[in-house]
Amino acid sequence: MAVLTKKKKKHNPHCLLSWWDNFNGLYLMVSLIVLYYMAYRKLEKNERSPQQNGVTETDSREEQISTYFDEKIPVPENVTQVFSFRKLWAFTGPGFLMSIAYLDPGNIESDLQSGAKAGFKLLWVLLGATIIGLLLQRLAARLGVVTGMHLAEVCNRQYPTVPRIILWLMVEFAIIGSDMQEVIGCAIAFNLLSVGRIPLWAGVLITIIDTFVFLFLDKYGLRKLEAFFGFLITIMALSFGYEYVQVAPDQAEVLKGMFVPYCKGCGPVQLEQAVGIVGAVIMPHNIYLHSALVKSRDIDRHNKKEVKEANKYFFIESSVALFVSFLINVFVVAVFAEAFYGKTNMEQCNKTGSAHTDLFPLNNETLQVDIYKGGVVLGCFFGPAALYIWAIGILAAGQSSTMTGTYSGQFVMEGFLNLRWSRFARVLLTRSIAIFPTLLVAVFQDVQHLTGMNDFLNVLQSMQLPFALIPILTFTSLASIMNDFANGLMWKIGGGVTILLVCAINMYFVVVYVTALNSTLLYVLSAFLSIAYLCFIGYLVWHCLIALGVSCLDVGGRVRNPSAIFIEEQPEFDS
Repeated sequence: MAVLTKKKKKHNPHCLLSWWDNFNGLYLMVSLIVLYYMAYRKLEKNERSPQQNGVTETDSREEQISTYFDEKIPVPENVTQVFSFRKLWAFTGPGFLMSIAYLDPGNIESDLQSGAKAGFKLLWVLLGATIIGLLLQRLAARLGVVTGMHLAEVCNRQYPTVPRIILWLMVEFAIIGSDMQEVIGCAIAFNLLSVGRIPLWAGVLITIIDTFVFLFLDKYGLRKLEAFFGFLITIMALSFGYEYVQVAPDQAEVLKGMFVPYCKGCGPVQLEQAVGIVGAVIMPHNIYLHSALVKSRDIDRHNKKEVKEANKYFFIESSVALFVSFLINVFVVAVFAEAFYGKTNMEQCNKTGSAHTDLFPLNNETLQVDIYKGGVVLGCFFGPAALYIWAIGILAAGQSSTMTGTYSGQFVMEGFLNLRWSRFARVLLTRSIAIFPTLLVAVFQDVQHLTGMNDFLNVLQSMQLPFALIPILTFTSLASIMNDFANGLMWKIGGGVTILLVCAINMYFVVVYVTALNSTLLYVLSAFLSIAYLCFIGYLVWHCLIALGVSCLDVGGRVRNPSAIFIEEQPEFDS
């Protein structure tokens, strides 16, 4: 009986936090303490350098306003039409790079679990989360276009040193967590494609090499880099679209689940999955990424008409890109909803005589799937081609997300710290931090522990959402920064309610996760961390409320006064 109990505990899907997760959490905390020390020393050095070198503060700031891409894509001129496909093509690129974050392995796993646990009933949640993501990406793009600076650079100018470093660390936390999910996805894809000949630990190591190879793609031009990302999105669309056609889900049920906001017969499991969808879709570092990518277009910010036009075309392009990503996510949800919702372990590969019968216990419990098991059961029921095509789609998702995570990290580091690292050094830092715990799990544990790390990483990224959403609403609402392009009353109210809703949903996800720890020590540690976490969010909310018009909170005019914290010079427009 003792042996049976121990085995059941090992494979219990509700046991979210193993000692590996504790190790990962402590490891990441130590890593961030080291990063904090490095950042603080760097900022101290930067503050002394202007006086020592005879460089003025203005010169230092001008040096900071730089883009990661040296190339600027020209925009066609002398186009008189209200809408021009030539101009739309010129602005096409940043939105599709941004949309890759909506297709990373963490999102794919959230999709397949949503389908397997709730059928088609949560498709409306996916649609709503994607629309919310589009509105937030619109704010990020407008900030980059209007100010000529991305969100990290604006935060550098707005916040004092200590809050600025804390904010940078929280975003780095999210990037490293996302990087770990991408490593896991790629390692599983290599294992599936090689029929187990490439072990998981070897797949983890392969992701180091291929990431550095892809880093040199932008040497061939920004347009070619964007085309490569478009190619990866096409691979995902074809791969998961093939699975969708093979399974042939009920189209009426798909449309009903997408447009009827109701979940009949749903319980705590489906509620947690709905919260997980929102947390997986809206990524904090993606806000920083998009605000930087739009700087790659050659726009005259002195010309108000050009800025307004750029905002329009970037919004159209982002809408198309997120529509494509939404369809790909729907493919995954629908496949697992049609084929595996309500199914038991006995109905899966145990029945077909597969070599993977050890993954599915001989019982009638509800089937539990993940990225790895998802490929296996597809192969069992729809042939080996379905397994290999699934693995190709996961590999494309992991590789493309790895590249966008690299660019996000570069923008964030340059913006917050004014620290320009080479791409090689940047990838070496974050990828090393991400790979070490992942490699340990791959070597000493099995694939179920490796895929189970996604629960911990999803919670980690959910906690970082306020550190992107609150600043972007704050700065896009300030007329001292955005001038005539500042958020109107409806956008302020709608943005505030949306961000409050998203943060509340993700906090619920975190609370559910923490209550499953079953450890007094971890409860106490979580309580202390929660107090510090909420205090810092309160500080950001204080700034945000003043930007939204609650001027009574601005004691002494420290926030709204441009000479104190916020940007000293007005945006460059001819009024």
